[in-house]
Amino acid sequence: MGPVEVITSVERRRHWSAAQKQAMVEEAEEPGNTISSVARKYGVHPNQLFRWRKLAHQGALVAVGREEPVVPASEVKHLKAQIRELQRLLGKKTMENEILKDAIEIAREKKLISHGPFPKKDDIP
Repeated sequence: MGPVEVITSVERRRHWSAAQKQAMVEEAEEPGNTISSVARKYGVHPNQLFRWRKLAHQGALVAVGREEPVVPASEVKHLKAQIRELQRLLGKKTMENEILKDAIEIAREKKLISHGPFPKKDDIP
């Protein structure tokens, strides 16, 4: 029988740094090692190690390792929707602005025509 791990605290989740995750993934990819053996060695569920491997191949662990800010996908989705809405509103306001410019130009032309000097009766052919 192997060693027995006694959990004495209430906290069930452990927090691994990006460097620790990357090291476990690299160890699991070494010849002769398996995901399951490395997971048992560190007391991690094999599914978690598979997930970390997938993230590492996608570059997610590298971003965390370089201490770059990582934004959750839900926040990115929300921000993209907000950008689309702002672009839509900007387009609408741009069109309104163009319409108002045209209206002002027409009003100026009418004002100049209506307030201009009236032709004398002699000038009308």
